[in-house]
Amino acid sequence: MRFSANLGFLFTEAPFLDRFQAAAAAGFRYVEFKSPYDYDLREIKQRLDAYGLEAVLINMPDGDWSAGDRGLAADPARRAEFREGVARALEAAATLNALRVNCLTGNAPPGAEQALVEDNLAENLRYAAGEMAKNQRLLLMEPLNGKDNPGFYLSDVTKAADFLDRQRLEGVYLQFDVYHEAQTGKDLLDELRAFAPRIRHVQIADWPGRHQPGTGEVDFRAWFSALTEAGYGGFVGMEYIPAGGTQDSLRWLAEFGQALA
Repeated sequence: MRFSANLGFLFTEAPFLDRFQAAAAAGFRYVEFKSPYDYDLREIKQRLDAYGLEAVLINMPDGDWSAGDRGLAADPARRAEFREGVARALEAAATLNALRVNCLTGNAPPGAEQALVEDNLAENLRYAAGEMAKNQRLLLMEPLNGKDNPGFYLSDVTKAADFLDRQRLEGVYLQFDVYHEAQTGKDLLDELRAFAPRIRHVQIADWPGRHQPGTGEVDFRAWFSALTEAGYGGFVGMEYIPAGGTQDSLRWLAEFGQALA
């Protein structure tokens, strides 16, 4: 397994720009983060280079998180803002040499016609996938569970895959987040096996609680075995809230027979 430290969740004992050094000191070679847009991209790149780290994933701009935004793609009224976000994401990905860009669909506007929302979302994803492909990037789409994110459009992996099939969208891949899928009540192993060929990034946290593996009910031994059997060759992002501090939380690796690559 190639594990990536999600710097929005791990090493939060330090300011964001200091987390790169902390991740490298803990033995990580790979990092990911949702939003590089609040910082000087050149400074982030300097941190990556200084500590021998590779940025494996960033998100597209997803609006105002504190105001309830969880992405822009599903809202027909924000199409221009979404396309501006594609350009910003490509600039960030090029500067940071990040090959994977994650898109959150966001919420459908209250009262909007489903057909209008779906047509708009499909057009946005088709545009984004084309722009990413032209720039040698992969576009991912991550479902967020509806319990924690009420109104989120395409709130589990099955819904996301069905949408991509229905709209005949190519060049859009799935990001599988163990915590979000567990929160929906779906069978994690069944979903992994069903959609493994379309998954290009995985994120892990135990459920409930969203802490490190071993603190909840997910059978991560079975999960890692299934991931290996499926031939998954991507990264596994640690997107969990450390219980007991980041460094202590990493003890789960040895307990589950894993190690940082």
